[in-house]
Amino acid sequence: MNLKNTAQTFCVAAATAMLFASCGQGNSATKTLATTPAAKVDSGKKSDTAKTSVETTAAVADKPVTYAPIDHAQYDSLMKKMSHNDSTGKWPVKNTPYPLPGAILPYKRVVAFYGNLSSKRMGILGELPPNEMLAKLKGEVKNWEKADPTTPVQPALHYIAVVASGTPGKSGKYRTRMPFKQIDSVLSLAKKANAIVFLDVQVGLGNIRSELPELEKYLSMPQVHFGMDPEFSMKDGSHPGKRIGSYDAEDVNYASNYLAELVRKNNLPPKILIVHRFTKKMVTNYKNIKLHKEVQIVMDMDGWGDPGLKLDSYHFYVHNEPVQFTGFKLFYKNDLKIAPHHMLTPEEVLKFKPYPMYIQYQ
Repeated sequence: MNLKNTAQTFCVAAATAMLFASCGQGNSATKTLATTPAAKVDSGKKSDTAKTSVETTAAVADKPVTYAPIDHAQYDSLMKKMSHNDSTGKWPVKNTPYPLPGAILPYKRVVAFYGNLSSKRMGILGELPPNEMLAKLKGEVKNWEKADPTTPVQPALHYIAVVASGTPGKSGKYRTRMPFKQIDSVLSLAKKANAIVFLDVQVGLGNIRSELPELEKYLSMPQVHFGMDPEFSMKDGSHPGKRIGSYDAEDVNYASNYLAELVRKNNLPPKILIVHRFTKKMVTNYKNIKLHKEVQIVMDMDGWGDPGLKLDSYHFYVHNEPVQFTGFKLFYKNDLKIAPHHMLTPEEVLKFKPYPMYIQYQ
């Protein structure tokens, strides 16, 4: 697909849905904005090599766990496999640090369900009744295991803990912090599925420095990881949903530094940091993003659209600006809106270079 023609064909607009939820731990109700961005282009049996570290990685830990040391040769081999014979020299990314013991990537592929418990329109996580949702997640895990039998799959729940809002709220920041009781519910659901948890933030007119510390008690748990969404980081003062926001490498570095310190302080396995992206300007100065042995960074192509558009987006904004690991988002509904009305299958996604190691369903 021609990149220029794609940019002319698809508008840069976020589909929105309204959600009523309590702000933070308070009692006031606030209207909040849930979004599903389009993929806008601005313009194989389990192997023995995958077992050693994975078998010691606890998805949900109730007590201290001892992790096997990282086998550097094994790790290098898995990273080379992840590159999927990429011939550009970009993948695997050179001079990246070996992770601490207990790392999930690249030993496993994470398959996550995304959403919020207060809304059926923000993603599959909140759309279905809990038991039905977990059964569907189990089915997707099996689909990925079948498509790539050599890579174990780690299920996950990716919960939007801070939602960009259509109104300023008491804080004036156009964002709503979800009640902690919801996070507790997600943790309970995740435990049933032996799943890890991601807490995602949409900062609105706030910033990552004010939102990340609010979640520290959860991020200090070994099974809880973090996601940051540049689309709703409105540094120019625009209201969320009016235009696409951005993060700079400085913001990503703040988050990774913060998570790295939590890992060191609490003797945790490495955290995974998800950074959503579907345009070039959403993440600026990517070459300045710093990597740590305590944190594994995933650049996640999370836009929706037809298969060719999504592939172009993945190529130009994730493959061409390498950081460490890659992710890819699939929309049960939005990917069907445009001809050929088809959501990519695991087998089709596995044709990408590099292989995405984080898969998110919305």
